[in-house]
Amino acid sequence: ECETRMSLPVFLGEFTELPRPEEIIRILGSEAKHISVRRLKEGSEILLANGADKVVRAQLMHVDPREVHVRVVAAEERPRPRPHVTVVQALPKSDRAELAVDLMTEAGVDEIIPWAAVNCVARWQGTAKVTKSRAKWQSAAREAAKQARRAWIPPVADLHSSADIEQLIRETTSAGGVAAVLHEEETAPFVDFAAQAANADKVLFIVGPEGGVSPGELEAFRAAGASSVVLGPTVLRSALAGAAALCALGPLTKRWGGAPTPGQ
Repeated sequence: ECETRMSLPVFLGEFTELPRPEEIIRILGSEAKHISVRRLKEGSEILLANGADKVVRAQLMHVDPREVHVRVVAAEERPRPRPHVTVVQALPKSDRAELAVDLMTEAGVDEIIPWAAVNCVARWQGTAKVTKSRAKWQSAAREAAKQARRAWIPPVADLHSSADIEQLIRETTSAGGVAAVLHEEETAPFVDFAAQAANADKVLFIVGPEGGVSPGELEAFRAAGASSVVLGPTVLRSALAGAAALCALGPLTKRWGGAPTPGQ
């Protein structure tokens, strides 16, 4: 079994099956360069994650900017927390977009969906812009997952319209999941929603833009099956709200390893 050593640095490896102890793994490209830049010595141990739940504790055998060899010490597949949490993130202003992804990933999000809300200041217009912007979000998620020593890199979905989000809410709730729009003008407490989430397999959080979720979108999302809840006593920036919701949900469900609070 692969020991959890939180102090060990994490890098990405390309493997689909769990490697066996003593097996040698080659690391190429940017990750090899990253290891070299960190000036890690041969004989040092690192964690190698494939981004899809599998983690290897390995010993460095050969370090070169172009190619690194490691020897497998132990390997394990790490279970994902439940419930599974997806955050629909309205496009923040460009200087805050990657921050939002970084914070959500470190807080444990399982999937991120960019949303072109009515009140978004930022716009992904044109195929090239959409591709480039999504790639930046994916890169931010990848690096944040390594920083947080996660075994699972949350995927970033294609850009969604408000109609797409309505459909996603219907699909989530019809399958027994729960969905919530985080809305600063709401009075329904977050803890009541968390009580429902504790018994659900999937949770969907919808975070609006700096200008807020429009009345039309809010009405449509509620009609599709989403709740509308207030996260706390202060108004949070769009880039922080998703991470704050994840952190608030953690101890109120089994996501952080404990039991739900009494009555859930």
